[in-house]
Amino acid sequence: MFLLAVVGPPLAVLVYKVVPPPITILMIEREIQGHGLDHRWVPLDRISPAMVRAVIASEDARFCGHHGFDFAAIDKAIAHNEAITQNGERPGKVRGGSTISQQTAKNVFLWPGRSYMRKGVEAWFTVLIEAIWGKRRIMEVYLNTVEMGPGLYGVEAASRHYFHEGADRLTPEQASRLAAILPSPLKWKAADPGPYVRKRTGRIDARSGTVARDGLAACALAEEEL
Repeated sequence: MFLLAVVGPPLAVLVYKVVPPPITILMIEREIQGHGLDHRWVPLDRISPAMVRAVIASEDARFCGHHGFDFAAIDKAIAHNEAITQNGERPGKVRGGSTISQQTAKNVFLWPGRSYMRKGVEAWFTVLIEAIWGKRRIMEVYLNTVEMGPGLYGVEAASRHYFHEGADRLTPEQASRLAAILPSPLKWKAADPGPYVRKRTGRIDARSGTVARDGLAACALAEEEL
């Protein structure tokens, strides 16, 4: 058992360095819940660079600069979540400090939840994928496995569902809309969005311009895509 725990994770990460993850625990759970399953893998060079910039702008601005963990973002999230108002309630929504690397480790290898044990295993897988996969592969796997709506996994399925186009044809605005729904993909929709998603889309679109200008997506994009 101990040998399996030590050898299993690196072996799984090595396999998925070259093999697309076929299914995840979350996909299975959602299908059992009746959401269906639409998961279409495409290589990163068939995903619009605008989508890469949008998720970096939305989820992890320091993606190319950290080694899996953004400790500054974690500290800010902890400070926000521990703050309380005078009546003892939290001031606004609970924030997370997870990087794209951490989210990818969780999405592909683990189960949903917030236990300390799961977070510990997530950290170990995060270290492994950073060391074995590298940033471009992490981004590729993330964009192909992230939940983007009821029964929708990955940007190819989401793009075809919401915009009737492949992920390679996403415009910057469409990419920002998809990134905008990531925190609550079962609640928010990229097509015909409500006021909050439209506002969030505008902020992500503006930040995507900064990502492009400052080269913050350079580790995940080919030189001709920058």
